[in-house]
Amino acid sequence: MRSELFRGTTLGLLISSLCLNGTNVVAQQPESSHYQSAFARPLPIDRGSAALSQSLKKLHTRASLAMVVAHPDDEDGGMLTYEGRGQGVDTTLLTLNRGEGGQNDMTSDYWDELGTLRTQELLAAGNYYGVHQYFTRVADFGFSKTIEEALKTWGKDRVLYDVVRVIRMQRPLVITSTFVGNVSDGHGHHQVSGAMAQEAYKAAGDPNMFPDQIKAGLLPWTPLKVYGRVPFARISDKGVYDYATGHWEPVRFRNYADDTWIEGVPSTNVEIPTGTYNPLLGSSYMQISREGLNEQKSQNGGIAIPLPRSTSSPYHLYAARISTSPHESSFFDGIDITLAGIASYAPEAQQAPWREKLNALNATVESAIKDFNAATPSTIAPTLAKGLAQTNALLDEVNKSNLPAESRYNMAHELQIKQAQFNEALKQSLGLSFLANTADGAGPQRSGPFGDMSIQTPTSQNVIPGQTFNVSVHIANQGSEPVSLTDVQVKSEAGPGWIMTPKDSITGAMAPSDSRDQLIAITVPKDAELTKPYFSRPNLEQSYYDISDLRYLNLPNRPYPLLAEATVAYQGVNIKLTGVVQTIHRMNGDGPVLEPLLVAPAISLTVSPLAGIVPLMSTTFELHVTLHSSVKGPAKGQVHLDLPKGWMSTPAVADFATTREGEDQNLVFRVQPESVQPKPYTITAVAEYNGEKYTQGFETVGYAGLRPYPHYRPATYRTSGVDVKTAPNLKVGYIMGTGDDVAMSLEDMGIHPIFLSAQDIATGDLSQYDAIVLGIRAYAARPELKTFNNRLLEYAKGGGTVIVQYQTQEFDHNYGPYPLSLSGDPEKVIEEDNKVSLLDPKDPVFNWPNKITTADFDNWVEERGHGFMRTWDPHYVALTEMHDAGQDPQKGGLLYTRYGKGAYVYLAYAFFRQMPDGVPGSYRIMANLLSMGKNPGLTTTPSNH
Repeated sequence: MRSELFRGTTLGLLISSLCLNGTNVVAQQPESSHYQSAFARPLPIDRGSAALSQSLKKLHTRASLAMVVAHPDDEDGGMLTYEGRGQGVDTTLLTLNRGEGGQNDMTSDYWDELGTLRTQELLAAGNYYGVHQYFTRVADFGFSKTIEEALKTWGKDRVLYDVVRVIRMQRPLVITSTFVGNVSDGHGHHQVSGAMAQEAYKAAGDPNMFPDQIKAGLLPWTPLKVYGRVPFARISDKGVYDYATGHWEPVRFRNYADDTWIEGVPSTNVEIPTGTYNPLLGSSYMQISREGLNEQKSQNGGIAIPLPRSTSSPYHLYAARISTSPHESSFFDGIDITLAGIASYAPEAQQAPWREKLNALNATVESAIKDFNAATPSTIAPTLAKGLAQTNALLDEVNKSNLPAESRYNMAHELQIKQAQFNEALKQSLGLSFLANTADGAGPQRSGPFGDMSIQTPTSQNVIPGQTFNVSVHIANQGSEPVSLTDVQVKSEAGPGWIMTPKDSITGAMAPSDSRDQLIAITVPKDAELTKPYFSRPNLEQSYYDISDLRYLNLPNRPYPLLAEATVAYQGVNIKLTGVVQTIHRMNGDGPVLEPLLVAPAISLTVSPLAGIVPLMSTTFELHVTLHSSVKGPAKGQVHLDLPKGWMSTPAVADFATTREGEDQNLVFRVQPESVQPKPYTITAVAEYNGEKYTQGFETVGYAGLRPYPHYRPATYRTSGVDVKTAPNLKVGYIMGTGDDVAMSLEDMGIHPIFLSAQDIATGDLSQYDAIVLGIRAYAARPELKTFNNRLLEYAKGGGTVIVQYQTQEFDHNYGPYPLSLSGDPEKVIEEDNKVSLLDPKDPVFNWPNKITTADFDNWVEERGHGFMRTWDPHYVALTEMHDAGQDPQKGGLLYTRYGKGAYVYLAYAFFRQMPDGVPGSYRIMANLLSMGKNPGLTTTPSNH
């Protein structure tokens, strides 16, 4: 691997530079380059004639495009939907990270659990865009202000390696990106995605870049064009506004594709008409894409679908290997995207016969397009069968030809895409339906006016190693053409050793309106792979994932364990029907919901919390362990804790007994340390069942309406001894915002917070609390706070302490006792290890009950904080100052004022990250804030400041 980049070479130079054994080049291509869709039912726009109309467009072009973005929701969904659904382009979305470091409007999942959740959201969104999806190995480590910081943290070669790998796998004619690698992009992660799109344009075709990929069977690939969206940042006479730093920069943009600079705003070379209406789909492409964006609720809480209007996405052409015009009508101007263009991979002297055959294939496609009737889609099935037969023959001929290795590789790649597209179009034309789900073995239930009730009966969502269960495969011929069912089987995606035993045979002729159900008994091997991400990292400080199975590198997730497959013969060709095996469960309001089958451990253990502290004076503390059984029936065993030397627990061993699958049992251990020192400790829960030991657990990450996916973690509690004290007998109320674990962390200090409801805020007795803490973004999530904000101010005036954690613009309406403002672009400090100054170390808040020093800001994770106040009334006291490199001093991260007999605090620091991760200083600072009402050093007014 080399870190420097080289300009891309032409395909002819690549052919002359590589010496490969041509007999096995095609076979070396990765077999599982696409992630199998796990959606049980297609979207309405992907059913019937609406779907077939789109498949015909795909068959009529070889256009392909890949978009590179930084995070989930960065994608230009309108453009991707227009190209894929409107123009038939084979579209790919490559996302650098999974959004692990962001916020969460839907659940309290953060870090890698949030990455799992956002991956599922983006897959749901991509279902609307109609894209293939991939990810690199890097993790979102939080807000990054510069491209230099992001590349230093991730490692430039690591990012570029994965981007190049996906480009070589997908082999797009055109690369695009939302961002362009400059300060207009908003922050460092965005800049990296734009830069990598252009650098991969050069590097993917260079055989000297990442030769291990070539050795593994991925030949170099030279895209023909690279575009970036025209910057949409604020640009004026002052320059271009850098949202990450708050500074104005010169209006100039680096072109990474040719290492030059563009003075001024990059021009618009092509406008993509995303507002175009598709009458067969019933919406514009922008509207369809926004339905996809609406699936990413953790970032937006749900969005509105825009009204119909003309919209477009402007793009600038950064580089091309063909002649271009300054004003283009599409990304593919100047590129031969006809089927005959596939022949261009052959040496010029050998192209003519291939073009003739490809033109014949194109004529078949055009005949199908001409004869297509939405009311009678089966009428073009014979034409599509002819096209599939032609494609099969062409692919076989290419593989057996004496063409150069690279020619065969590239032609086979595109013909395999056509093969899959013909297969899909035939399924849609014939009206073939396919579904595989776990079953109780009774077969379809037909009764009364409600017909088939098979998918009404809930089934287990998990199977465990060694278990035997049934899968029912349903195939229906809904069209008007007879077909023949020749094979039905279930394949394992989770390693060898699975035993599949069909019950009877259902193969044979299927007349129109005929349906069949195949029951297959399946035994899971005792050493079966669990359904879990193929990527993990040992700690949050590592900015990238380790890969447990390189077969799945860059895929969204490890494939689900079972894939059902049927083969249908029609007019001389075989049609493949495939689907991930589903389970059935019921949700109130939604009825039966289909979700993919998972392989889970018999016993799963989780500890709560995951991390925390132990005050040095503690003699005992509680650790909660949740045991989840996936055993089909009763299960008995024991759980104990692996403790630090000299520590004990009560009980030493806890018995558990569950009666059915899916049952949880909560166990509480009281841990007695021999002594607590100011150092780290770990405690691991261990379950013993049926001769096996279990030390990890999973949680299905998601929410109602989002397909869940399991996230695993060790059943290990990380803690450390901390010298922390609180005022005696503190009673704390907590108003949860969008979700955080700060309240749970307070338990480590012996504080048991009481969660306040809307009714409590409106009419409850608030005076009973020494302090009331508002969770992150509470003013965005709790409308009653705006209505009854005055109740909080009266509470403070009467002697209480209000602590408002990080808020967004919803708070920017002078809700405090005196004016303070975030402004339209709130400040943030993201370098978690930068210097902190205590503006007045003698302030009573810093000195009781704990002596706070700058050491309390050591070893923080990810960031200092978001939502720093820009301005505030002189009544407020600013306690600290910090700033990132190049940033103005930030004093608005921790403010307080005395108000009446009480106090009001604004806390922008990311305690919602620090406390759940067990950062000692965050506990000590929070203890002092909670204790302000009993602090003997605080007077009625902060006049001494």
